Amino acid sequence: MDLGTIGGIALGLILVLVSILMGGSAAIFIHIPSLLMVVGGAFAATLVSYRLNHVLRVTSVLQKTLKDEVSEIQEFVDTLTRLATVVRREGVLALDGELGSIEDPFMRTGLEMVVDGSDEATVRSIMETELTYLSERHRAGKGIFDALGMYAPAFGMIGTLVGLIAMLQSLDDPSNIGGGMAVALITTFYGALFSNLIFLPLAKKLQSKSEDEVIVKEMILEGVLAIQNGLHPNTVNKKLSNFLPPKLRTEEVEA
Repeated sequence: MDLGTIGGIALGLILVLVSILMGGSAAIFIHIPSLLMVVGGAFAATLVSYRLNHVLRVTSVLQKTLKDEVSEIQEFVDTLTRLATVVRREGVLALDGELGSIEDPFMRTGLEMVVDGSDEATVRSIMETELTYLSERHRAGKGIFDALGMYAPAFGMIGTLVGLIAMLQSLDDPSNIGGGMAVALITTFYGALFSNLIFLPLAKKLQSKSEDEVIVKEMILEGVLAIQNGLHPNTVNKKLSNFLPPKLRTEEVEA
């Protein structure tokens, strides 16, 4: 699990809270109507910008920020190396008995085509097409958080204007001006906080995770083709280990 996402948001919130407490009371920064204006308005505008089914998948997209692809790609390298050993010893048809243990759909699809006798060009074409659409889906998920990060400050300003208009209607009582101004500015604070600590950083993290997942899928593609071509397991391991950081690269497997 990648703890950087949760740790970064928690650290940012703690630092903001400590700064608030050092300057006065935190109670004045709690204003539910302003929070509803910023968060609700940002989500409403995002619903207008994207299809409903895309926005509803935001939870599953968010889970990707907590996934550790580095350990996963190491597992894929080990699996493909093992399958290369199986093919080297028993032939391509022996993969048929291994398909049930393959959890990754992308890898299983490629291996199924190898078992069915598809040529290399067909396997590459189908897997690259799936990889292209995967990238497009990830781009849409990132775009949702980009939109939230863009709309949150805008609705913060809208909330501030609403608060200022309400305050200006009570100018006959100067004692209410200070409190009214503070409440009006809270929405701007919420908009800036949610945008720059949560929404935009999550969009950036999703972009990074998407790039990592594309690398994993490209590695799987090369591994499947290497198995189809009957390469030696050591060669397969070396070829796929190039996708790993140097410190995670394993030694040669025994033939």
